[in-house]
Amino acid sequence: MTRRNFLWNYGGGLGGIALAHLLSQEGLLGAQPGMHHPAKAKRVVQLFMSGAASQCDTFDYKPELIKRNGQKFDPGGKVELFQSDPGSVMQCPWDWKQHGESGKWVSGLLPHLAECVDDMAFVHSLQSKSNVHGPATFMQNSGFILPGYPCMGAWISYGLGSMNKDLPTFVVLPDGRGFAPNGASNWSAGFLPAAHQGTMIRASSSNPIYDLFPPKSASYITPSSETDSLAVLNQLNQRHLESHAGDSQLEARIASYELAAKLQVSAPEVMDISKESAATRALYGIDDIDTQDFGRNCLVARRMLERGVRFIQIWSGADNGFPRRNWDSHEDLAKDHGHMAAGMDKPAAALIKDLKSRGMLDDTIVYWTTEFGRMPCSQGSKGRDHNPFAFTSWFAGGGFKGGATYGASDEWSYKAVDNPVYCYDVHATVLHLLGIDHTRLSFRHNGIDRRLTDVYGNVIRELIA
Repeated sequence: MTRRNFLWNYGGGLGGIALAHLLSQEGLLGAQPGMHHPAKAKRVVQLFMSGAASQCDTFDYKPELIKRNGQKFDPGGKVELFQSDPGSVMQCPWDWKQHGESGKWVSGLLPHLAECVDDMAFVHSLQSKSNVHGPATFMQNSGFILPGYPCMGAWISYGLGSMNKDLPTFVVLPDGRGFAPNGASNWSAGFLPAAHQGTMIRASSSNPIYDLFPPKSASYITPSSETDSLAVLNQLNQRHLESHAGDSQLEARIASYELAAKLQVSAPEVMDISKESAATRALYGIDDIDTQDFGRNCLVARRMLERGVRFIQIWSGADNGFPRRNWDSHEDLAKDHGHMAAGMDKPAAALIKDLKSRGMLDDTIVYWTTEFGRMPCSQGSKGRDHNPFAFTSWFAGGGFKGGATYGASDEWSYKAVDNPVYCYDVHATVLHLLGIDHTRLSFRHNGIDRRLTDVYGNVIRELIA
């Protein structure tokens, strides 16, 4: 072997590995590690309407509810409700209009999202296996109505890994007023390695990430002493890990300390929206009391997506009792949904418009959902009870076909009758667009090969562009 061949075979080989790694980080290779086929999307932002947003007052237009308003609700057979007897048919409190080239019907509750319908793909035939908030919320997130299973963000983190070095792979932005039912269990890694759980960031708080920086009273902590302390702690953790191989919680803690050190530099920058233009701040409603909380979450999410965060979950609604701070409109739907939509509609539409203007919508999935729908009949005189038999989700970007609709509910918006869909089908479709075959993304746990989609799931190919 000549000297030149020796250097090429060994030096060139290592250089090729380094180049492949760099290209992978930049997303310039075909199917990346963890992918089963070339992806159309790189990242996901999920908007979760906690409390159950009503499909028949938002996107599922039913003229029969207007025609039969005030009449007896009689769809045939026993009507199963969560906490009431069926009231009379109740029409939507807002007028409906068609929008965009697709002619999609949207109620007057959501005027800003109505402007985006040609970029959105709708599913009107979703169903849930529970009409109780906690289990149904688990199901939409993890595919199971019981706790202990990894949510979709954790599965995607496990399957695809990070696209950045200085921020978490999976970030959760809760409602500033509190948590949804199940709290932090909604973004759990379950039985997956603990490092894949969501990192919670309170974007509107003066202290967005708890314990990231030492308290001001701890003046004895200096950058030098903190570095030395972390080095000692890392040595102790590594020794402990050697005698407890496979302890994912300890591995996750070590990784969290390393990430925390990076976040001390990266987090203040990504959270600082002061350098955003006045037009961008106005687009998201940052300076409006009704939209500032959800708007800040959406704007921070866009900044994180730009910097390579893989999965972001934004919550609208908190389980804080009365007065209602979520979409669970049992008593007065017009009042409660009106308040919640006023805070969500403009920022959610802004996120779609902003991503599109920056050329990011093509490879970013925006996924809007809720745990179940609401009944077409009244509860009391002004509210609606839970409806797990039909509800609506929509998607934008990331390979979804804009202006498309899949599935349908009956004339009442009571039950799914055309192409019924469960969360398994939604999860399978999102994974597919990320380059993952949902049947092959599995993890061995207690002798069972577990999946996000359990033993179900079909890709909804009619919605893929």
